[in-house]
Amino acid sequence: MPSIDYSSAADVTKRLEERLVESLTGETSVSRRTVLGGLGVAGSAAVGLGSSRAAASSDHDDEGEHGNFGAVGEYQDLDFDPHEFLTAFNTGESGQDNVPQQVYEEDGQTVREFEFTAVDTTITIAPGVEFQAWAYNGQVPGPTIRAVEGDLIRVKFTNLGRHAHTIHPHLKNLNPRMDGIPQNGPGVLDTGESFTYEWIAQPAGTHFYHCHSLPLKEHIHRGLYGTIIVDPDPERVRENPRDYVNYHGPITDDFREQLVEEAKSRNHEYAENDAVNEMVMVMNSFDTNFDGGNEVYAANTRAFAYGIGSTDGTGNWTAGETKRPIQIDKNERQRVYLSNATEFDLINSFHTHSQFFDYYDHGTTLTPTRKTVDTIMQTQAQRGIIELDYSDHEPGLYMFHAHQSEFAELGWMSFFEVV
Repeated sequence: MPSIDYSSAADVTKRLEERLVESLTGETSVSRRTVLGGLGVAGSAAVGLGSSRAAASSDHDDEGEHGNFGAVGEYQDLDFDPHEFLTAFNTGESGQDNVPQQVYEEDGQTVREFEFTAVDTTITIAPGVEFQAWAYNGQVPGPTIRAVEGDLIRVKFTNLGRHAHTIHPHLKNLNPRMDGIPQNGPGVLDTGESFTYEWIAQPAGTHFYHCHSLPLKEHIHRGLYGTIIVDPDPERVRENPRDYVNYHGPITDDFREQLVEEAKSRNHEYAENDAVNEMVMVMNSFDTNFDGGNEVYAANTRAFAYGIGSTDGTGNWTAGETKRPIQIDKNERQRVYLSNATEFDLINSFHTHSQFFDYYDHGTTLTPTRKTVDTIMQTQAQRGIIELDYSDHEPGLYMFHAHQSEFAELGWMSFFEVV
């Protein structure tokens, strides 16, 4: 049997989402701790672990007011689709419509050029719940950049927001002018100012970029962050295999070829990459009342976006459904480029139900840094690659979520639908 059935999974999503939205849109301002007091019983009941009634608040014991939920909502703002974002890789050759881009050769080097802006905008983080964000190209997380090891990434950046901004890359950057911090190069860019950043795509792995203006915590929390994926160059791997392994034993010819094949599977320019289903997930959070503590958590911004809505139970979802699990082919290798952009909390985490995976911290190695685990933790800006194999699993729903329970109950709860 699958790890959880469709009706129970839908009940989980509905109960937790309604309670979260109620807490954020009600007349009384509440903290996440108070919200969780009302969520605890609801969440456990939905998966058959406790009473079917949910406490109205952490200190209320009126039986008549327990378990009252409003109508479940759908997302009305469709400008950002977390399902489309999962696989939106901007390579210069192809990508998102809101990211002007091109790829060309210059002095014998491949240049991948992108145009970025910083804007003030409003994003939807739960049905009917909006957040005043600062965003790259109008979206949170920002666009995913993808290049090949050794390429030149050129970003033409213009600040259209009301505050000063930069772009700081977590790459091996050899030119301090290009570091995107207030003290170097152009410093912070005021409204209307532009600067062209240039970074060598190195090392191979999955990396992070963000605004480095002060106060740093506000610029990150408001939404100025995203992912840079640097694909390994198989020929570089063949020449220097030790640069890609956390291993000190002999490099045999067979092991070298194994590493080269793995590099091809991670390189979007090779056919071997087509056999892998790749996804980008950015764990993030939102302090909706700006008290220094988050009220909403998510993978890719929208609370419960990968939860369960209306379905016939065989993978066919109601038209217009904005909450649905991530559907994956059980016979296809699954790869998640995961990063943590959460502000105000020391760590975030990723946990799979009924499944174990291999983890590559920062994605800078072609062999796992942690093998056969079901939970990993990340500090802010930490990232890594998760490799999953569902080939021996029955079709159905398999939950994944943060294993800080409060994060899961406040939006960071999701499902894979294995077909």
